[in-house]
Formats: sequence, C-alpha cells, structure tokens
Amino acid sequence: MKSYQPFTTTVVGSMPKFPWLYRPKTAEELKEDYKYGERGVWTFDGQLRNIAINDAIRVSIRLQEKAAINIISDGEQRREHYLTHFTKKMSGFDYSRLAEKIIRGETKAMVGRCVAPIEHVAPITIDDLSFLKKKVDQPVKITLPGPMTIVDSTHDEYYFDEKSMAEDWAIAINREAKLLDKLGPEIIQFDEPAFSLYPEKVSEWGIEMLQLAAADLNANTAVHICYGYPHPEKKRSIVDSYPRLISILEDCDIDILALEFEGARLDPKLLSKCPSKRVRFGCVWNSDQRIETADYVAERLLRAADILSPEQIMPAPDCGLSPCSFEIAEKKLRILSEGTKIARERSK
Repeated sequence: MKSYQPFTTTVVGSMPKFPWLYRPKTAEELKEDYKYGERGVWTFDGQLRNIAINDAIRVSIRLQEKAAINIISDGEQRREHYLTHFTKKMSGFDYSRLAEKIIRGETKAMVGRCVAPIEHVAPITIDDLSFLKKKVDQPVKITLPGPMTIVDSTHDEYYFDEKSMAEDWAIAINREAKLLDKLGPEIIQFDEPAFSLYPEKVSEWGIEMLQLAAADLNANTAVHICYGYPHPEKKRSIVDSYPRLISILEDCDIDILALEFEGARLDPKLLSKCPSKRVRFGCVWNSDQRIETADYVAERLLRAADILSPEQIMPAPDCGLSPCSFEIAEKKLRILSEGTKIARERSK
C-alpha cells in the first residue's frame, strides 16, 4: 500500500439525494410497497434525469472538497440503491416478480430473484468513475456490493447453495472492478454489511469470496462492514461480531477495513486485532439523531492512534450519509474535518 498522511479523511460512499431529484416515498407508500432498495422515486426521466444527476454529483463533490475530505466519492448519486443498481444490470436476476425474504436475519422485504447464472454482461459504473475523475484533481474511491451481501439480499431460485451463488457474483463483480481499476481510482471498496450479522459464514466462505471479488487490482481494496442504516422506526441489530471479524480480516488480502465505531459505540481498542491493516475509522454517525463535536472526534481518533499509527487511521463517517439531510451531512463532514485537524496537531 502507498503511504498516506496522518489521519487521511474519506467518506464511505453515498451522500444525500436532493428531494427534487429523488423524492422519498411516503410512509404509506413504503407500507404498501416494501421493495428492497426502493425507498424513493426519481422525479425526472431520460436525458433530463442524467443532467440533473450530473448536477447532484457536482454538488456532492463540492460538499466534500469544502470539508477538505482527502479521498472523495461521487456520492453514489446515480444509484437508486447501492445493491440493486448492480443486480439489475447483471444477468441472472429477475425483478419483474419479486419474492418475500427475511434479510439481515430479521427484516422482511420484497427482493429480486436469482433465476439463472450470474454474469457480467456490460460495464455498469465506468462512466460514473470517468465523470468523477474529470471533475476533481484529488484521489477518488468507488464502491461495489460484496458477494455475501448480494446472497443475503436476493432470493436464490437457481443455485440453491450460498457459496456457489457468492462465487459467481464475485467473478462477475471482479470483472467490473478490473474495468474500474484501469481508470486509476485510489480505492475500490466492497460493501459487506452482511458480514456483521453472519461471522460464521464469513469464516466458512465470506472471506474467500471477498478476496475473489477483489483479486488482481492495482487500487487499494477496502471492505466496508457496518450494522446498516439507522431507521427511526426500528432498532438496529448490533451484535458482538466485530472482535471476531476484525481478527479474521487481519489475515486476508484486503488493504483497508472500513468499520463502524461511532453509531455502535465500539471501543477503539478493537483495532489491536488488525495491526497490519489501514482502517477507515467511523467516528461520526450517519444519522441526524446525534451531532458530534470536533473535540469529540479528535478524542476518538487519538484513542485509535494509541493502537494503530495515525497513518493507518482514515477518519470517516460510519456509513454512507444518504440517510441524513443535506444540511446535516454538510455539518457532519465539517466536524469530521475539524476534529481530524485537531488530532493531527495533537499527535505530532
């Protein structure tokens, strides 16, 4: 891995969508139609939507630049959802007739069905990364959904074996990752929120499939593990899986562990279980419910720096900021940046 400055800041991926572009569904609409990943409605179609999304990306970029974030994303503004944006463009999935499934161990949702072999048939996010790189002069990152989370979030009517399905997804998403890699992103991240709930499966086949998805890339690779987006209507399932997961991940080939520490109130001492890794350290929660202070962020970062070097620690939000309002997301990034500046000064 290339060397970074102490406490290099970044984001997880998503930023809030403007309601004039992607209108959130009402509570009644969500009650009647609980399709997984579809919590809103695009307000434009065709070329007009593309123009509007480009504008939203420019604003997302500016938001991160203004907050002095070192490695930025496009805010995932083109994606209706971080996962279905990809499954709907791979062969093997059918969304014309959905299936009811319990995902993440407890949440009922209507999900797409896997009805044939999973194959990568065309580039999905190449234009997205190209657009982002043309608009900025600093390092960028891009995110892709990981194999275990795909298996957990769709209904298998073809493989009838989780590992086999995960393997074909890993091969398919690796082809997308290699196309992205040619454009020179700093980080290619694989999102695996399902890891936090199924540590046994992570040991059995999750790590193997993750490494297959991330194989032979020049970019730094990352895996993002969290306990899911906060929702005001339900409590998140926070299980004591991080100690085991971090120990397992220490021995894998992934460069960066993107971990939630703030929302779950986890002790930075857990970082002692991954001494060789760089850690994207979640130190602001991706929720409007609690606003941190710069001094608090600095204190958390300095506690983490008691375990790993400041060069290994990458301050960031816990997860994507899409659940936040635009104003809160802007405030969170500013606090993150200010807290990081304090930590850099105090760590000298």
